[in-house]
Amino acid sequence: MTRPHPRWSIAARLFALQVVVIVLIAALATVWTIRSARTDADSSAARACLALATGIADNPFVLDALATTDPSARLQPYALDLMRDTSTDFVTIMSPDRTRLTHPDAAEIGRPFVGTIEPALAGRSFTETYTGTLGPSVRAVVPVLGADGEVVALVAAGVTVSAIADTLEQRLTLVLAAALATVLIGALASWLLSRYLRRVTRDRGPEELGRLFDYYEGVLHSVREGLLLVDGRGRLTLCNDQAAELLGLPPGGVDRPVPLESLDLPDSLARLLVGGRVAVDEVHVTDERVLVVNQQRTGTPSRGGAGRVVPARTLGTVTTLRDRTELTDLADEVETMRTLADALRSQTHEFSNRLHTIVSLIELGRGDEALRFAATGLDVDQRLADSLVSSVAEPALAALLLGKSAQARERGVDLVIDVDPALGTVDVEPRDLVTVLGNLLDNALDAAAGTVRITARREQSEGGELGGAVVFTVADDGPGLGDVEQAFHRGFSTKEPGSTGRGVGLALVRQAVSRAGGGITVTTGTDGTAFSVRFSDAATADAAATIDGGGGRR
Repeated sequence: MTRPHPRWSIAARLFALQVVVIVLIAALATVWTIRSARTDADSSAARACLALATGIADNPFVLDALATTDPSARLQPYALDLMRDTSTDFVTIMSPDRTRLTHPDAAEIGRPFVGTIEPALAGRSFTETYTGTLGPSVRAVVPVLGADGEVVALVAAGVTVSAIADTLEQRLTLVLAAALATVLIGALASWLLSRYLRRVTRDRGPEELGRLFDYYEGVLHSVREGLLLVDGRGRLTLCNDQAAELLGLPPGGVDRPVPLESLDLPDSLARLLVGGRVAVDEVHVTDERVLVVNQQRTGTPSRGGAGRVVPARTLGTVTTLRDRTELTDLADEVETMRTLADALRSQTHEFSNRLHTIVSLIELGRGDEALRFAATGLDVDQRLADSLVSSVAEPALAALLLGKSAQARERGVDLVIDVDPALGTVDVEPRDLVTVLGNLLDNALDAAAGTVRITARREQSEGGELGGAVVFTVADDGPGLGDVEQAFHRGFSTKEPGSTGRGVGLALVRQAVSRAGGGITVTTGTDGTAFSVRFSDAATADAAATIDGGGGRR
């Protein structure tokens, strides 16, 4: 089976086209130069012949010689000397009836002149190209005027065309050499350009590049991951539809390079894109999303050989974005359920031990003591559960507080839950409540020296009635925060390094509060830290964070 002939690459096509164009231009320029040189040579010869003939006609020696009985005897040597001195092929002095008085060939003297003389007989000098006894020649014919102004003789001076052609051969050699040098230099420049194009196009043809472009366009619009291309000058050169949606950029991507500074990007993500460092599965929190970011540098491959190494040239970075918002929210809910399950499991063991103790007291006949023992342990948990069920309308929030209460007892921390009986329904998504309070309680339990307090109350409206915003406050008696604003940035944590998931909680809290239209107020000092989260019933206000105090933690 015969293999199909491979199509030419862009570099090969451009090289061939440039060589053909250069050769054609050189050929046309050569022909034009030769024709122009021939025309210039004819004109120059005609002017020289006219000047020579005019000088002869004005020479008194010629009039004196014409007045003698044998003019040729004096004029022939004179004409031969002029032809030799001026490199003219012929100088013919003739009578008005065309009879030659001089000629390069002495045998032609006395014979009639071959050519046009009528304008000269009328007293006008002229030039022409005519074929005479010496062949084609460029000649000038000038009248010789007597004292009375009558034409007494004619002078014809000329150069043969073959002599002009001999002169042009020297110039033609230079013209052809220049044309050949032009072709060679142009071909070399085309070859160098074709090498560059072959390198940047990977020796592909235009049809193949067109197909690749169509494939890449399809991939960019169909892939479910965000893709960003940033060049070495810190400009966004490509952005697919998913990336534009994740980052809140205008749909349709970018049609020209855009500086990253002009885009409204989250601070941490903007620093990553501008810095160009390598990133693997980094978590970046925006106002509305949790993004997993990967970034790699891209550039030309390194080359080496003969003991030398040419390092790769960095062209920019390729960044991919994955949306992990829903997964993070689900993980928070699962963590809350796991906390509650662990608390229930611990209580199961505790209740089992209490039940064995109660049974043993009954078997010993101490029923009153068994009743008091049973009531003592259950009363606290029952009161807490009854209080939460009666005051908290959201089951997920009640479950979260019960679970964190059990978790606090396991850690030896006193969790005080103060819920306004008139709290009622909170106009916030359950997942946002779980994210905000769950992360704040986890941080407080980690930081607390002994006590954590959470309060939930509903503010009064302007008329003094309940129904205003809901305020949750989580306070601990730990050492406080140092840089409060920095604590809300992704990656900041005061916990032991190496643990997964650190440095994201407060960033997710700010995101959830912003999404719900609430605001955060932080008060911190050496005696502890208090986070107050305020949710408006309308839940439409922009997020706001008011920071007070100083200290250091988390």
